[in-house]
Amino acid sequence: MTILWDQNPDAVERYRFALGGQVLALTAGPRIARELDEDHAQTLVVIGPDIDLASACELAETTRIEHPAVGVILLRHRLDVPSLSDALRSGIREVVAAEDYTALADAVRRSRELTAQIGGHAGQGAGADGHVVTVFSAKGGVGKTTLATNSAAYLASTGARTLLVDLDLMFGDVAISLQLSPTHSMSDLVAMTGHLDAQGIASVVTHHEGSGLDVVTAPLDPAEADRIPAAPVAELLRVARSMYEFVVVDTPPAFTEHVLAAFDRTDLSLLVATLDIPAVKNLRIAINTLDALGASKESRVVVLNRADTKVGLGPKEVELALREPIAASVPNSLGVSAAVNRGVPIVLDEPHAPVSLAMRELVDRQVRHRFGVELPAPVKRRAGLWGRR
Repeated sequence: MTILWDQNPDAVERYRFALGGQVLALTAGPRIARELDEDHAQTLVVIGPDIDLASACELAETTRIEHPAVGVILLRHRLDVPSLSDALRSGIREVVAAEDYTALADAVRRSRELTAQIGGHAGQGAGADGHVVTVFSAKGGVGKTTLATNSAAYLASTGARTLLVDLDLMFGDVAISLQLSPTHSMSDLVAMTGHLDAQGIASVVTHHEGSGLDVVTAPLDPAEADRIPAAPVAELLRVARSMYEFVVVDTPPAFTEHVLAAFDRTDLSLLVATLDIPAVKNLRIAINTLDALGASKESRVVVLNRADTKVGLGPKEVELALREPIAASVPNSLGVSAAVNRGVPIVLDEPHAPVSLAMRELVDRQVRHRFGVELPAPVKRRAGLWGRR
């Protein structure tokens, strides 16, 4: 099957003869990236003439790294040397005049022959059996890092191979929240870009003894954040999901290029809200942005943190403002701050505390069960002396 990236609704009919076979028309680059991740039978992407060159080259660069057998062909209304040079450097196989259907058919044939020589799509998805869970909020101070670290620690404590990635590259708190003393960080991945493998990831992770969790921490020096491009992030998540059952990503409260790269490879988004107007407003804007980027609505859940705080705003009002249901609620607890100060995940330190039970329920129902983990049936308590349960 051929993927056609074009904004024109008539594009499929226009190019059908030249493309041959089945054609899947998509209108957003992130949606194409997800389709390539999900369907390893895809072998060709044709980019329409009205898609801007920078976006086309960005998709081609990512595809070249993550799906080297997939061919990318670019259509242009006018062929010029600078555009040709940029396109070929990014990994686009051929640039063809949009009106030359014969040349397009020849380019498609050559691309498919090259894909067959490379070995087709066999093995592209080998080992890609893990799941990427991104924890995000568009406002700081909502407990996002606490939720990410505790969720990842609990997943690891169940025996699942779990990696926690701190993408708040300037002010990440994952390391200090878990009392880790990392000797390597995200910045060490830059030199491995283009050839990152399991051994490379193993060389930069820090192990958390209390839970069995592996962590890729943010740089200790905030100045290093500017020297980390998005490409290592995309490559890290691609390779990590072949090594781990779960990859949990903690993010800054902004759509940085690193966060967008993570969302492109995310299987489930945990969107965190609290009972205050700025947090709800910012999260509504974030949801609108994700919709505009073509993100799947089925792959995100809203989590209401500190849900029992009495501040004059209730869960119903939050759902109404977000136009999204609240999938899970986590109560407020002073024990969370105390656990963070001790550097221990509260889900492990106080497993029977209400906040711990709520976070475990969230992970069990929205993460583990969603991705096929069979959960034990809940234990029914026996009636007491006075018939109470």
